[in-house]
Amino acid sequence: MPSPQERILHAALTLLETGGIDAVSTRAVSVAANVQPPTIYRHYGDMRGLLDAVASAGFHTYLRANASRARRADPVQELREGWHLHVDFGLKHPHLYALMYAAPESGTLSPAAREGFAALHALIERIAATGRLTTGVERAAAMVHRAGLGYTLGQLSDPIPDPSVSDAMLDAVLSVILTPEPADATPPGPSAAAHAVALAAVLKAEPSPFSEAERYLLTEWLRRLM
Repeated sequence: MPSPQERILHAALTLLETGGIDAVSTRAVSVAANVQPPTIYRHYGDMRGLLDAVASAGFHTYLRANASRARRADPVQELREGWHLHVDFGLKHPHLYALMYAAPESGTLSPAAREGFAALHALIERIAATGRLTTGVERAAAMVHRAGLGYTLGQLSDPIPDPSVSDAMLDAVLSVILTPEPADATPPGPSAAAHAVALAAVLKAEPSPFSEAERYLLTEWLRRLM
């Protein structure tokens, strides 16, 4: 039998998905979960804590549904697939997506949204290690994140959404942060900036023979090339 905490979380998630964030009130959750209102605050602190837990629970359900997706040898292709999965998740779960990303009261991303960004950041680091990135990892991850967020929220508010814009926007972002495909590349190949980004990513991920001071100095030189 589900615990009171589990019933509260399930009730809040159901109310959110069917009626939006305004439907997730203390009274509605307590009735749906068959608990007294103080029980909600005992487990989640306040409604913000409950909403953060709802966002994380919904996002983890999405992650589990896609856990069987094989890791691609080409991280750029994995990024393309991840973009479409992200957009599809937002369009299928608009209230949950808005809770995760649409400017919470604190002005910061929800814990679930931060977890999603961390996964994107790790993927961008893999791309950097292949020499395909033309800018720093932080900047590239921020560009992809903001473009995906803006597109998805825009589609949710558009009375006549245009799915074809998704590929066009993704291609536009990738054209800025990536070197050309190897088959299309023209001599002399990847730029110095791309090599610098790749080397910085490798140095961050793997042990090196350099001291901390040497690593700092080398990293500073690489940043000047980016």
